[in-house]
Amino acid sequence: MPEIRAFRALRYNPETLPDLSRVVAPPYDVISPARRIQLAARDPHNVVAIDLPVDAGAADPDEKYRQAARTFAGWRSDGTLRKDRQPSLYVYEQEYVVPGTSLRRVQRGFFGRLRLEAFGPDGGVLPHERTLAGPKEDRYKLMRATGANFSAVMVLYDDAMGAARGLLAEATETPAVADVTDDDGVRHRLWMVPEDGPTASLVAGLRDAAGREPVTIADGHHRYETALRYRDERRMTRAGEESPPFDYVLALFMDATAEPLLALPTHRVARAVSVADGLVEAAASSGLFDVVPADRAALLGSFGPEAQAPGGGGRIGLWTRTGGALLTARREAFVPLLPAGGEAVRRLDVTLLAAALGRLCGIDRAATTTGGRIGYTKDVGEAIGWVDERVDAADAAFLLEATPVAEIAAVAREGDVMPQKSTYFFPKPVTGFVLSPLEW
Repeated sequence: MPEIRAFRALRYNPETLPDLSRVVAPPYDVISPARRIQLAARDPHNVVAIDLPVDAGAADPDEKYRQAARTFAGWRSDGTLRKDRQPSLYVYEQEYVVPGTSLRRVQRGFFGRLRLEAFGPDGGVLPHERTLAGPKEDRYKLMRATGANFSAVMVLYDDAMGAARGLLAEATETPAVADVTDDDGVRHRLWMVPEDGPTASLVAGLRDAAGREPVTIADGHHRYETALRYRDERRMTRAGEESPPFDYVLALFMDATAEPLLALPTHRVARAVSVADGLVEAAASSGLFDVVPADRAALLGSFGPEAQAPGGGGRIGLWTRTGGALLTARREAFVPLLPAGGEAVRRLDVTLLAAALGRLCGIDRAATTTGGRIGYTKDVGEAIGWVDERVDAADAAFLLEATPVAEIAAVAREGDVMPQKSTYFFPKPVTGFVLSPLEW
C-alpha cells in the first residue's frame, strides 16, 4: 500500500511577499512561452524562475538549471522562502466555475510526500498514461540541480468509507495560511495541519484514508518517473541510509470517490486526410458507427462544456468542411480493431477513436501518440475552427466527451495505460503554495 508522510514545506514568507498571487503559477507543463514571460514580469520571485527556467543565451544549455539552483538557494538564504517548523500535511481547496457554465464547485485534497516505488501489478502506485523522454530529461536535470520538488504529482485515492471528506472539512474550519485567486478565477486556499499536537489524529486519519488502497497517478507521470530515476541515482552514493528524503515525491492526494473531479476531454484534429470530404459517408458505411448528421451548433452543444456529458458512451463528434455528424460506436464491430489489454482500456472512447482513425483516415496509433498528423485541443470551437480555416492542414475534427474519473482508475488497476492526451484535469493545482526540499 502507498506510504504517505508529513513534511516540512518551504513556503513563501508572507512577511516579505504578502501578495502570493504575484509569485504562484500554474504547473510548468501548461505554461506557454508567452505566459511564462507574463508570470516572470509580475515579480522576480515568481516560482517560474525555479520551476520553469529558460535559456538566457548561455553556451551550455544546462546553465538554466544551475541558475535555477542558485536562485532557489538565494531565496532560502534571504528569507524569501521559509521552512515550516513542524512536519505537516497541507489541506488544499479549489473553488471554481466549470468552464462554459455557471456551475460552481469546491474540491479538497491534501499535499504530502508519497514514497516512491517502481510500477508493477502489485504496487501501491499505479500509472495510467505513457510518458515521453524529453520532458523527463528536463525534470531530471532540474531536480538534480536543485534537490527539490516544486510541482506536485496529483494522485487519486479511493475512500469508500468517506472518512477523508469530513477530515478535510474539519481542517478548513481554521483560517487558511494562503489564499489566492488565479487568472482563471479559481480560488486556491491552503491549511497547514501539523502531525503532532491537537491535529495529530486528523493527520493520521487522512493518511489512513488515502493509504488503504493503491493510488493512481492522475497528473504528473513525468515528474514521478523522474523522481524514481533521481532516487536510484542517489541510492548509489548514499547506500544504507534509512528512509532518505529522496525516496519520496511531493504529491497532491485527491479522493476519486467523493470529490467531483473534472477531467476535460482533449479533441483530435486530423491533418492531410485525403478522403476528408467523404468522412461522414465513410463512417456510415464502415459499420463501426451509428451516424446522425449534425451541424456546427449541434456539435458545439453536444461536446462543449455546457453539455456536461458523463462520457464513456462511445459518442464521438465529427466535423469536416462538408458537414458533420454524431457518431455512436457499435462496440461489437470494434472488437477486432482494438489493441491488447484489459476491458477498461479497450472500452474507452479514446481507444475506439484511435481504431477509427486507422480505419477511416489511415492514421495509425503511432501517429496519435507522437503528433504529426494529429493535433490536440481542449476547445471544441477551436477544433472546428481549425478545420474551417484549414489551420496547419487540418481536415477533420473528432470531438470527445470526458473520460470518467472512475475509468482512469480502472485502467490503472488492470495494469494498462491510456493513450496520450486522454485526460486534462481541471482546475490545475497551483505551483508555489508548498515546495518540497529533499531533506527532512
